[in-house]
Amino acid sequence: MTIRVFLVDDQVMVRAGFVMMIEAQPDMVVAGEAGDGIEALDRLAGTAVDVVLMDVRMPRLNGVDALRRLLARPGTTPKVVVLTTFDLDEYAFAALRAGASGFLVKDAPPGDLLAAIRTVHRGDAVIAPSTTRRLIDHVAAELPVAEPGPNPLAELTAREREVLLEMARGASNAQIASRLLVSEGTVKVHVGRILAKLGLRDRIQAVIFAYEHRLIRPGS
Repeated sequence: MTIRVFLVDDQVMVRAGFVMMIEAQPDMVVAGEAGDGIEALDRLAGTAVDVVLMDVRMPRLNGVDALRRLLARPGTTPKVVVLTTFDLDEYAFAALRAGASGFLVKDAPPGDLLAAIRTVHRGDAVIAPSTTRRLIDHVAAELPVAEPGPNPLAELTAREREVLLEMARGASNAQIASRLLVSEGTVKVHVGRILAKLGLRDRIQAVIFAYEHRLIRPGS
């Protein structure tokens, strides 16, 4: 299956570099390009796309707002990986909260970028929870406290709560399995159930959820 990639960046040379890299892959093709968020939304409305690489800082409409509008559209929407110039970028965090499948710095090695495209196309998050946590630690002081209401954890079993906390600490499935003395397959089942019960998109959203509900605190 060919992965259709759409590029959104206000720098023409950056897009040109991505085009060369992506078109050289046997399983990828560039489905379109845009120079800002408004142009991207317009072109994506009539283009079949699997993965969008979107710069977070652009004129007219930034990547975060463009992402929100894109994901609000009815029907199937593409996976989005946001691109930033540095990893501790508040825009990148806002994009994760808005539903991005991950973020990469623009100077990441080509292999990392291509692997990210393939990873999100499979339905996985593109960055490790530990990286997400470092970013959240950086902006945690500005995180709002979750609205009062029914305890969302009430739906989780005791074991699922344990797995959620380990995920929030940045542990991989293998690490969680080792700590809880279960198989990786069992951990995957728990992770899937946690995401479904809490209505979360992926592991990244689970880390953010844990911080917003004060299940874990910065630096803990």
